Formats: sequence, C-alpha cells, structure tokens
Amino acid sequence: MDMSIMHLALFVLAVFLGFELITKVPPTLHTPLMSGTNAISGITIVGAILAAGHGGNETMVNVLGFIAVALATINVVGGFMVTNRMLAMFKRK
Repeated sequence: MDMSIMHLALFVLAVFLGFELITKVPPTLHTPLMSGTNAISGITIVGAILAAGHGGNETMVNVLGFIAVALATINVVGGFMVTNRMLAMFKRK
C-alpha cells in the first residue's frame, strides 16, 4: 500500500509539471516542441507495452499499461501529423 501512494504522488507531480511546462511555452514553439517529443513518446510506448504485457495477475497494471499505450500512440500520431503539416507549409507550390 505504501508503494502505491508513492506512485500516485509521482503521477500527480508529473501531471502538474507537464501542465506547467506546456502552459509556459509560447504558441510559436508548440509545433517544434511537438515534433521534438515524438521520440520520447516512442520510448513511452515501449515502456507501456512492457507494462501492459506484464505476465502477472495484476489487472490494474495491465489496464493502466493499455491506457498508456493508447495515449502514447495518439500523442505520437498527432505529433507526426502536426510536424507533417508544418513542413508542408514550407514546400514550394
């Protein structure tokens, strides 16, 4: 029980830190920031797949792992779509 409280506190801290960092970034830097974090989200997908495929009977770990895989995948696909759109603005017509 003690470890789950620590994990919950770490999760809340990560959410707060992420929110604070993103709200402090000026809008002109959102697209380069999104394209730069795609690699980090790819690493997140690998970790989430490992958590989701955990062989134990921990149902909560499997469910949270699946949710993490889904959200990280959405983040990666959205990041590539935004990057592709940004790069298309600089192509000659």
